Amino acid sequence: MRLPIYQVDAFSARIFAGNPAAVMPLETWLPDATLQAIAAENNLSETAFFVREGTGWRLRWFTPRSEVDLCGHATLATAHVMRAKLGLWSGRIAFETRSGTLIVSEAGDKLVLDFPAQPASPVEAPAGLAAALGVTPREVLQNIDLVCVLDTAQQVRALAPDIAVLARIDVRGVIVTAAGDDCDFVSRFFAPRAGIDEDPVTGSAHCKLIPYWSRRLGKTQLFARQVSARGGELWCEHRGKRVTMAGQAVLFLEGVVTV
Repeated sequence: MRLPIYQVDAFSARIFAGNPAAVMPLETWLPDATLQAIAAENNLSETAFFVREGTGWRLRWFTPRSEVDLCGHATLATAHVMRAKLGLWSGRIAFETRSGTLIVSEAGDKLVLDFPAQPASPVEAPAGLAAALGVTPREVLQNIDLVCVLDTAQQVRALAPDIAVLARIDVRGVIVTAAGDDCDFVSRFFAPRAGIDEDPVTGSAHCKLIPYWSRRLGKTQLFARQVSARGGELWCEHRGKRVTMAGQAVLFLEGVVTV
């Protein structure tokens, strides 16, 4: 069986930046074990698979280790492939996912993701968190992932966590964030338990970050940078129970998978 595959750098206007995601359109669903094996072979933070269902589309995302409930950059990458390569774009598309219906629209050269807001609540820092990060957060919150707030953007950029220790903390992922010096806020995201030591740009993390920084900064429109080594940019808006994230994407690779 020969299957098309595309690799897109999402939340960036240039290749070798943003977050690379594999995108694979399918005519019908393959066994979950095959989808997982393909994602492991791709060895990217996410591989997105999509299938036409009725008049719409079903979208699923896999890390090298597991299927996930929500992924922003691979959704952006999928929409980019549908728009730029497959002729399946009409200015707006709805994906049915494990997180409900997700809408992607366009605004100029950007694609806009409409995702559920996931505001985080204050919690006690888990044992070992400060040691794993190498810094004590000024504030820790949680909603699925931990959100660790630091004092400065430079602290976030300079962070060199102990990934092995971080992996022992019983949480899906750890978001580290601070107010920005050339943007509204910066962040990084670590998820070693999902097979992702550091994710370059993470849409799902911003479902927590946008409500937090909107409240703290007193504004609904925000410009964010994820300051991983590759880096990425997100134009964000808090809309109550929903958040939007706009970003650019660029095709890096297209080919065929043989399974």
